[in-house]
Amino acid sequence: MIGLSTAAEVRAAEDVLLAATREGALMQRAATGLAVVCLRLLGRAHGTRVTLLVGAGNNGGDALFAGAQLAARGARVTAVLLDADRAHPAGLAALRRAGGRVTGPEGPDGLDRADLVLDGIVGIGGRGGLRTEAARLAQRAATGPGLTVAVDVPSGVDADTGAVEGAAFAAVHTVTFGAVKPGLVVGEGRGYAGTVHLVDIGLAPHLAPARAHQLTDADVAAHLEPPGPTDDKYSRGVVGVVAGSSVYPGAAVLCTGAALRTRPGLVRYAGTAADGVRAAWPEAIVTDGRPRDAGRVQAWVAGPGTGTDDDARSVLAEVLATDLPVVVDADALTMAAREPDLVRGRTAPTVLTPHDREFERFGAPVGGDRIGSARRLAADLGVVVLLKGDATVVAAPDGTAFVNATGTSDLATAGSGDVLSGVLGSLLAAGTPAAETAAAAAHLHGRAGQVAAARGPILASDLVRVLPDTVGRVRGGGDALLGHSGA
Repeated sequence: MIGLSTAAEVRAAEDVLLAATREGALMQRAATGLAVVCLRLLGRAHGTRVTLLVGAGNNGGDALFAGAQLAARGARVTAVLLDADRAHPAGLAALRRAGGRVTGPEGPDGLDRADLVLDGIVGIGGRGGLRTEAARLAQRAATGPGLTVAVDVPSGVDADTGAVEGAAFAAVHTVTFGAVKPGLVVGEGRGYAGTVHLVDIGLAPHLAPARAHQLTDADVAAHLEPPGPTDDKYSRGVVGVVAGSSVYPGAAVLCTGAALRTRPGLVRYAGTAADGVRAAWPEAIVTDGRPRDAGRVQAWVAGPGTGTDDDARSVLAEVLATDLPVVVDADALTMAAREPDLVRGRTAPTVLTPHDREFERFGAPVGGDRIGSARRLAADLGVVVLLKGDATVVAAPDGTAFVNATGTSDLATAGSGDVLSGVLGSLLAAGTPAAETAAAAAHLHGRAGQVAAARGPILASDLVRVLPDTVGRVRGGGDALLGHSGA
C-alpha cells in the first residue's frame, strides 16, 4: 500500500530531517535522484540538449543541481531563469562550474531543439496557474521535441488536490521526492504528472501516518484468494443483487455476471429482470420476488437499472433495513439523494458509488478537491463514498481515503458502472473492511479495463468476460503501482 502525503506533511518531515543533516544534503539527495531518472530517460548524457526552466527557491535549486550533474556528464544544459535575482545561488554556481549556460525568459532557451525539458518553476507550495512568462515557456515545452519532466510536482498543479486553476506544465514524467503527493494521482493533476518516479531522500521515518493511499496488485490479491480445500459455495461469500427491470434487463445481467466472475461462490438475484438473468447466468439463483425472497446473503448490491418509482424505493428501503453491507448505485443513488436518511446512520457498511453528476445530487459539486469532497459526504452520511472518475476516490467516514491507480478512459462506456457494482458486492460479501474493499474493487475494475482495451474499444460485457483473466493477473503480481516507479 502506497501512502500519499500532503505538502504540509512533507515539509514537516523535511524540517525534522534538515535539523539532523548537514546543510544542503537533502537537496543533493533530491538532485542526484532527479539526475539519475533523467539519465535513465535520455539513455545517455553526452551530446544531449537539456533545458531547465528555473523558478525561485528550492524547486529551482533541485533543477539547477541536477542540471549541473547532467552537464558534468557531457549534456548541453541551458538554464532559463524566470527570476534571476531569486535563483538558488549555490545551484546556479554549480551549473556554471559544470559548463552550463544561463539565460533569461527572452534569451535563447533551446526549447526548439531540447531532448529533455526540466520543470523547476514552482514547488509543492505553489498555488494557482502559472504567470505569463512561465506559462509561455511551459506551452513551448509542451509543443516542442523535448521529453518534459517535472521536479516534485508539475508547476501549476496543486500538490494536495490535483486542481489546475490556469496554465500548468504538462509533464510526461514527474520525479517526486520523499512521498507521492495526492495531486499527482487525482483530478486534473494526474494528467499533467504523467509517470511518477519516487525518489527516496530519507523522509519516510519522519512522515506522519498517511490518511490517503493507493493499493497495489499485491494488496488487491489479498481480497482475491482462491478457494481452499474446505471452502464451498456458501463460505466464499454470498452476494445478493437487486438490479435491472423487465424493460431494461442489461444492468442486472452485467451486475450479476461481474459478481459471479469475481468470486465464484454464490450469487442470488431478486427482481423483475429475472428472465434475462436466468438466460445469461444459469449459475445464479434467481427469483422475480422481493429481496426477502432471495434467500440468505452476506451483502447486497442495489440500484443499477431499477428505476426510481415507488416500488423501486420500497425495495431499496427493504435492503437498507437489513444489517448487511449494501452497495448503493445508479438509481438507488438518486433515491438516496432525495432521502439521505435512507442511508445516514446505518450501522452496517454502506458504499455509495456516484459519478460526478450523481454526487452533486447530494447537495454540493465535486469541485477541484475530489478527495476532500468525497470525505465530506462520507462523514455527513456515515457511509463509504466511491467517487468514480479517471482516478476513482474512495473515502470512509473517518477520513481514510484511497485513490485508484488503474483507471482508464476506456471504462467510459455504458454499463461499466454496473460491472463495478457487481465486483464490489462480491468482495464485500467476504466481510472485509468496506473502504479498502471498495478501493480493491475499483483497482480490479481498472485492471479489467486495461486487459479488455488491449484488443480495441470495449463494451461493458467485455469487462465481465476478462474478469477471470484479470483476477489471475492480479494474483500473480502485476505492476507494483500503475504509472509509478521507484528511482
